[in-house]
Amino acid sequence: MERTVFRTTRTALLGWLLVLAALSGCAHKKHARHTPPPPAPAGPPVIGATEVGLASWYGKPYHGRPAANGEIYDMEKLVAAHRTLPFNTWVRVYDLDTKKTVDVRIIDRGPFIDGRIIDLSHAAAREIEMIGPGTAKVRLEIIRAPENWSQGVFAVQVGAFHDRSNAEHLRSQMESQYGSARLLQRPEKPGLWFVLAGREASEDAARALASRIRENSLEKNGCFVVRVDSE
Repeated sequence: MERTVFRTTRTALLGWLLVLAALSGCAHKKHARHTPPPPAPAGPPVIGATEVGLASWYGKPYHGRPAANGEIYDMEKLVAAHRTLPFNTWVRVYDLDTKKTVDVRIIDRGPFIDGRIIDLSHAAAREIEMIGPGTAKVRLEIIRAPENWSQGVFAVQVGAFHDRSNAEHLRSQMESQYGSARLLQRPEKPGLWFVLAGREASEDAARALASRIRENSLEKNGCFVVRVDSE
């Protein structure tokens, strides 16, 4: 009788051990880490997409210089600079105070001042009566995508230097911390070396990198997500 009880108890114990093992396996599967897929590359500009912020305008000394897309900047044409839109995107600019609008073509990169989202030509600024104030609160609406647009990549601009050695020092720091960094010169701003960190396939990924850089830096301003149209 005692032997039968012992055999039954041992059988029950083995059964419980099998159940616990199965539960442990399920728990392990439940908490397994999955690598998230990489962000999808940016597509063409979305017609109707909007953005709200400050507009500024620029004229001399940039008038007559090459813009970022290679054409000569004429401040009396309806053109503008934007940090991330592909070149030749057409944008409607609504002045939220005067209610005036102007349509501009993106040919340049900028503005690189916190809070500002677009730099208008002198002619475009005149159309919405912002020459005197210098800036205006605006809403941008994409009205036409370029026929031919480059995929490009996105990076975070973290500094601009006249001295290349200073730029190289920061570039080295960025590369050490974030894995990728480069120096860039722009035709519209000769003599300046821009330091770009990261090489992201999407604007959202570049924004996330910019947040990390700000968290790890004493300087909270001056990090701008930019489209890099050529390597």
